[in-house]
Amino acid sequence: MGKKITIVDFKNAKKKDKKLTVLTAYDYPTAKIMDEAGVDAILVGDSLGMVVLGYEDTTKVTMNDMVHHIKAVTRGAKRALVIGDMPFLSYHTGKYESVKNAGRLVSEGGCTAVKLEGGAAVIEDIKAIISAGIPVMGHLGYTPQSIHVFGGHKAQGKDLDTAKRILEDALLLQSAGVFSIVLECVPYKLAGYISSRLDIPTISIGSGAECDGQVLVYHDIVGLIREFSPKHAKIYTDMGTGLFETVKQYIAEVENGIFPTKENSYKIDEQILEQLRSGRECE
Repeated sequence: MGKKITIVDFKNAKKKDKKLTVLTAYDYPTAKIMDEAGVDAILVGDSLGMVVLGYEDTTKVTMNDMVHHIKAVTRGAKRALVIGDMPFLSYHTGKYESVKNAGRLVSEGGCTAVKLEGGAAVIEDIKAIISAGIPVMGHLGYTPQSIHVFGGHKAQGKDLDTAKRILEDALLLQSAGVFSIVLECVPYKLAGYISSRLDIPTISIGSGAECDGQVLVYHDIVGLIREFSPKHAKIYTDMGTGLFETVKQYIAEVENGIFPTKENSYKIDEQILEQLRSGRECE
C-alpha cells in the first residue's frame, strides 16, 4: 500500500501536470479494489441515489444514506483520498447545519473531505465548513441536485451569461479555500479556460480533457446501468451483460440439476448417517 493521498497531494498534482483520477464507489469491496488499483480519490457520490438505491435523481438521498455508504468505502480505501458528497438540503439551511452535517460525514463516515454543489449561493456555508477544519471540494456546471431548476440533465455554460457565472463562481470557490472543483457537463473549451485561471485542480465529468483530472461513476464504466450510458462515460468492461448472462446460467443449472455438484457440497461420515437412519442416535 502506497502513501495516503491528501488534499496537499491534490494541489501539488496540478503544479506537476499530473492528471488526477477519481471514481465513485459506494461499498467496501469496490472501494478496496479501486484503492489497490491506484486511483487517486474515491468520491462517495450522492449518485448512489440513482445507481444503488434506484431513485430517479439525487434529491432523495439522505444524510443517513451518505454516512452509511461512506463508512463502507472508508473501510476498504486505505490509500485513496475519500470524499463524501453532502446531499440535498444538508447545506442550505444555515451555516450551523452545514458544518454539523459536514462533520457527520467526516466523524461518523470517516471521509477526509466533503463535496458540495454551487457557488456564490453557498459560499458562506463553504467558508464555515472549511473554518471548522473540513476540506471542501466544489462542484460547478451541471449540479444534479438542481435538476428541477435546470429542467433536466443539461450541459451548462453554453451562453455568455452562464459561462461567466461558472468562471466567477470557480474563482470565488478558490478564494474561499476549496482544494479542488468538479466541473460537470461544461463545454470542454470553457472548462479548459477555467482550469487555466485556477491554481487548484479541476476535475472533469463530461467537461473534457483540459481539466486537471477526471471523475466517472463506477456503474457507468462497467456497464451496470444497462438501459442508459451517459455521453461523457466510457464502458471499459460490460459487467452488466456479464452479470445478466451469469444469472441466466445459474437459473438454468439449478433448474436442470447441474448445480450444485458433489464438489460444491459438504460430506458426512457414512456411519453417522447410518446411525441416523436406524434411529440409534437416540440411544
